[in-house]
Amino acid sequence: MTDQVAPASGSTPGSTPPRSCRGRAAAVVMLVTLAGGIVGGLVTRALGQVPWHAAGFMAGPIDPARLDQNIERMTRHFAVEVDATVEQQAKLAVIAKAAANDLLPLREQAQRARQDGLDLLAAPTVDRAAIERLRTSEIQLADQASKRIAQAIADAAEVLTPEQRKALAERISYRPWSRWHRG
Repeated sequence: MTDQVAPASGSTPGSTPPRSCRGRAAAVVMLVTLAGGIVGGLVTRALGQVPWHAAGFMAGPIDPARLDQNIERMTRHFAVEVDATVEQQAKLAVIAKAAANDLLPLREQAQRARQDGLDLLAAPTVDRAAIERLRTSEIQLADQASKRIAQAIADAAEVLTPEQRKALAERISYRPWSRWHRG
């Protein structure tokens, strides 16, 4: 004689019991918050030479004057690496400054969205519609930032000669710290 457990109310034999929606809602809120952090981090990295240990994903406000100085320093360093002319260096600085100015508002939006995600997470009730709106806006924000960064990269590539682009690609692909990971 075997013992059989009666199925729970509302379920049929062989079906799985319904899961809690709390876990899914928490996962969605965490993903939205993470997406906001990632977008903020990408935009932060795109805006200048900030040491990795000082920036964090959602570092504090960026000083526009310091941003211009960082861009100037970055373009001078870059020009030396690829043997760029003074004219090329000036064009690259203009491209980088324009991209930074376009990306700054996106960074601020990403910071606000991160806080909105945290507020949704801490709310006493789960507002699925608000979570979905936040997710949608974060995806649009990431797409907008990605498009602007891609435009700046293409503009910079047009300023450089094919030889300079090749030298840059070789410089970027060289990673001495990863030599032990090669097959």
